[in-house]
Amino acid sequence: MPSLDTLLAFLATALVLGFTPGPDNLFVLMQSATQGRRAGLVVVLGLCTGIVVHTAAVALGLAALLAASPLAFTLMKAAGAAYLLYLAWGAWRAPAASLPGSAQAPAQPLSALYRRGIVMNLSNPKVLLFFFALLPQFVAADRGPVALQLGVLGAVFILATLITFGSIAFAAGLLGERLRRSPGLQRGLNRCAALVFAGLALRLATVQR
Repeated sequence: MPSLDTLLAFLATALVLGFTPGPDNLFVLMQSATQGRRAGLVVVLGLCTGIVVHTAAVALGLAALLAASPLAFTLMKAAGAAYLLYLAWGAWRAPAASLPGSAQAPAQPLSALYRRGIVMNLSNPKVLLFFFALLPQFVAADRGPVALQLGVLGAVFILATLITFGSIAFAAGLLGERLRRSPGLQRGLNRCAALVFAGLALRLATVQR
């Protein structure tokens, strides 16, 4: 098991990273603003599920394989960018009445939002490579099985993600409730979300290993 000092240092690092602007927290922010606080929190849970997979991948050495394979990296990057463009297109075309909070708005299934968070996290190869670079720095060979230490660090990272992204979802959800009272602002919020998703797609498509 990692020492308490190591866990606290890792938690502090993870909290700072959680609030640093990036694809995942911007994704949570826009989903919360357009779909509501509850939807944003469900997306956060999906992202955390993706973190579980990334932690397991690092423990199994899959991140090293991805880092060594340009083709695998490119395919994963292309899939993530295509998914973000799909979200951008849907947000751009969405009428004001489709937003939660509107009288005519159907509730989006929470399961779909949860899956959206998982796909968003898993389709970004930089997340896996980031975990591969970060987690081993907090592992000590004399503190027990490496896989167990990585699992504990992954759990701490999930805790930090819940705190930081949850705060973002809560704040953006409150702001979105006010914006959704106006059809014009609703459409503007949809357009803004589409541009953010498209920008994230461009960023992911051009990222290098």
